[in-house]
Amino acid sequence: MVALLLAFSVLSACGNKKEGAATASPSTSPSATAATAGNPSDVIATYKEGGKITRGEFNSFISVNKMFSPQLAQFMTDPAFQQDMLKQMVTFRVLSAKADDKVKADADKQVTEQMKAITDYFGKQEGGMDKQLKDNGIELKDIESLMKMSFYTMGSMESKITDQAVQDSYKEQAATHAFDIATVSHILISLKDAATQKDLRTKDEALARAKEVKGKLDKGGDFAALAKEYSDDPGSKDAGGTYKDADINQWVPEFKQAASTLPLNTISDPVESSFGYHVMKVESRSTKPLDDTLKTQIKSQLAEKSLSEFAEKEYPNLIQTNNLPKPEASPAPAASPAASPAASPAASPAAK
Repeated sequence: MVALLLAFSVLSACGNKKEGAATASPSTSPSATAATAGNPSDVIATYKEGGKITRGEFNSFISVNKMFSPQLAQFMTDPAFQQDMLKQMVTFRVLSAKADDKVKADADKQVTEQMKAITDYFGKQEGGMDKQLKDNGIELKDIESLMKMSFYTMGSMESKITDQAVQDSYKEQAATHAFDIATVSHILISLKDAATQKDLRTKDEALARAKEVKGKLDKGGDFAALAKEYSDDPGSKDAGGTYKDADINQWVPEFKQAASTLPLNTISDPVESSFGYHVMKVESRSTKPLDDTLKTQIKSQLAEKSLSEFAEKEYPNLIQTNNLPKPEASPAPAASPAASPAASPAASPAAK
């Protein structure tokens, strides 16, 4: 489902919604799926080159997004949110129409794979896929339509990104340490249980235990063995406490700072973080090379930036009529309503 959620979040820059604009609880009843009431065939917006969007098409577009992000239900009738979604829909429509045959062929393969994953996923939920579609007032073809627009749009934007642009972006980001990696071993003495969040020990007790571990290491103790015995980090203890060639930017500030600055291959004093105390050893530091995976990542970043810039700069020139309600005030910046869920903070004590 990750690829699908990412496809729906590419317009994050224009996905701002009005904070506190709606307080209703999310609902999946059919009556809650219609963002705008009225005849589905009514034209609610037109844009250049004869483009038009009907009420039914607009409601389906929003409802598909809501199916994957149920929290959107509370914003369905908010004018600021509706205007945001209209911008996304028009942008997808205009740019996806410009995709060439190769982009479409590649995207169609991805859409086929994703549609299978979607039907398999929701088919295992209570009531199956049919219940999900009914609750959201949509059909399977509505999901496929949005996915095609999304993949066609992103494929078209990515095809315009040159190798030189990717290399330039890599150098620029590398200069800000965006691709710094390190191999770090640590033993975490935590204050709370990672699974239950119940208190394990006080700060003083944790610090004393961390100093005990450091003392054993300073006397030649085996790091991997002591990690398995003492560490409270479920993500690394069975691997001897080691994170190999890991992105340092994923870690909490204190752990990241230590990983960036500690002398190599020395045992640190206890490093305090929000998780407790870490006894650390940094084995290596380097910059992630510009391999094929990173090239793909950067190309997607640049394509998303171009997409957002198009939506912000060109959309006002594209739209001709807009019959949706207008917000009373400009929306406050917020995260994209279609953004993918954040990773669990408990995934790793070293993670953000």
